[in-house]
Amino acid sequence: MFGFFEPTFHPDTDIPDLAGKVFLVTGGNAGLGKETVLRLAKHNPRNIFLAARDKMKADEAIRDIKKDAPNATITHLSLDLASLKSVRAAAETVISTTDRLDELINNAGVMAVPAAVTQEGYEIQFGTNHIGHFLLTKLLLPLLQRTAALPDSDVRIVNLSSGGHMHPPWSGILFDGSLEGTMEAYNTFVRYGQSKLANILHVRELAKRYPTIKAIAVHPGGVNTNLSVTFQKNHPWVGIPGAYLQSFVLKTAEQGALTQLWAATSPDAVSGKYYVPVARENSGSAYSRNPEMAAKLWDWTEEQLAKHGY
Repeated sequence: MFGFFEPTFHPDTDIPDLAGKVFLVTGGNAGLGKETVLRLAKHNPRNIFLAARDKMKADEAIRDIKKDAPNATITHLSLDLASLKSVRAAAETVISTTDRLDELINNAGVMAVPAAVTQEGYEIQFGTNHIGHFLLTKLLLPLLQRTAALPDSDVRIVNLSSGGHMHPPWSGILFDGSLEGTMEAYNTFVRYGQSKLANILHVRELAKRYPTIKAIAVHPGGVNTNLSVTFQKNHPWVGIPGAYLQSFVLKTAEQGALTQLWAATSPDAVSGKYYVPVARENSGSAYSRNPEMAAKLWDWTEEQLAKHGY
């Protein structure tokens, strides 16, 4: 789950010229998202939407990124994935301000947090990591499709999953109503694993339904980012031994972002596939390869969104 191989992908030299292209990176203000925005910004894109809840943190991240990519155009996009209203507003902003969208990188997420629900009442990890990103993708698909119809286009959706997808509830995704609540009866890692399984299943179904768009899922490896800091805060029993172990096991955001950057830019990335560090195809769990579960999750999510008018 945590392994890294010597990288064969080097962003500075292997990312092609991105002139004219528009990107959207969720959670772009910190960790893997910020690193992704930085690396893309160095290759001349037309614009990068840096999606984040906190404007002050987003603006600080943009200033920091511009130290290394001073000519880049980076636009903060207000987005709270735990609020469907916020997701719709973000999508409307994108649609009204750009005539194309070449890449949607669904990078943001929460991990192993205390039991809670989103604004619409869904388990917080599943609601943020899957439902929020599903709605964002759904609302932006017409723009992505129009871009895919343009000459020389290469439109992609990249979902950040995790090796944690191998540890969901015993039945995979719970369609029995459990997701409409905190799911406190389940360990927080199980709740997280369920949301990361959904990220892969989403990609599998996107690849089937939208063949003109590459949809790819990635696992970044064990990375020392804000998620790992939050994890330690929420699980103090890990303590000093955990922090000591992290210094050896967890990689930097620069290392962790390699596979999603590869998935976003390499001609070798294949739609519908799941990749692990660095840029290696992986079969994933049996549940993640289950087409019936992928289709059922798609339909269930659409039904849930419809309940709230989306």
